[in-house]
Amino acid sequence: MQATQSALTLERVNQAVSAILETLGEPTTELHSKALTAFQSGDHQTVKRLASTNLSDYYCKSLGYLGGALKLTPNTDTILAESARAAADFARERTLARLGEAIAKALS
Repeated sequence: MQATQSALTLERVNQAVSAILETLGEPTTELHSKALTAFQSGDHQTVKRLASTNLSDYYCKSLGYLGGALKLTPNTDTILAESARAAADFARERTLARLGEAIAKALS
C-alpha cells in the first residue's frame, strides 16, 4: 500500500490528534488528569515534563508527543506516529490489566 502525500493542515492534524485522544480515553489517575488538562490548555511544556518524569507511563508519553504535532513541521508525521504508538501501548497495558483482574476474579 503506497501512501499519498497531501497538504499537511492543522485540521488534518487535529483529526489525527482526536483519534489518538479517543484511544487514550478518559484519565483514571491524577497524573493522567493533570497531563490531559495541561495538554488541553496548551501547556505542552508541563505535559513534556510529566512524560520525562514518568518514563514508563504511555499515557503521558503519548500526550507529550502530541503538542509537537500541532506545530506543523516536517516532523509532524513522525511525531503523530510516535504518539499513536504510545497510545496503543497504553491501551494494551490497560486491556492486559483488566483481563488479568477478570481472570483472577474468575479463578478465585
